[in-house]
Amino acid sequence: MNAPIEMTFFSRFEADILAGKKKITIRDKSESYYIPGSIVTVSTLEEGRVFCQLKIISIDPLAFSALTEFHAEQENMTLPQLKSVIRDIYPNIEELYVIHYQLLSN
Repeated sequence: MNAPIEMTFFSRFEADILAGKKKITIRDKSESYYIPGSIVTVSTLEEGRVFCQLKIISIDPLAFSALTEFHAEQENMTLPQLKSVIRDIYPNIEELYVIHYQLLSN
């Protein structure tokens, strides 16, 4: 399986990513196959508009029940907001993955 070279985010997260306020993304297993050191082109999920490139730093498994304030800070949210967003996107999924990234360009 080839490493993914693209990543999408809801457009509401674009400003936080570009400002360096959102430093991680939490995804399910189907989106956990990024390779540390690889560079991905990032676009909005809704429009498919490219807005930056990210370098993947690491991918770490994380149980939903293990989410902390630290993860929320990395997402530029409160912990209740983060849990709500994750549950909206991934209802009933306990096994998640934290993808740490670095903004390269926009």
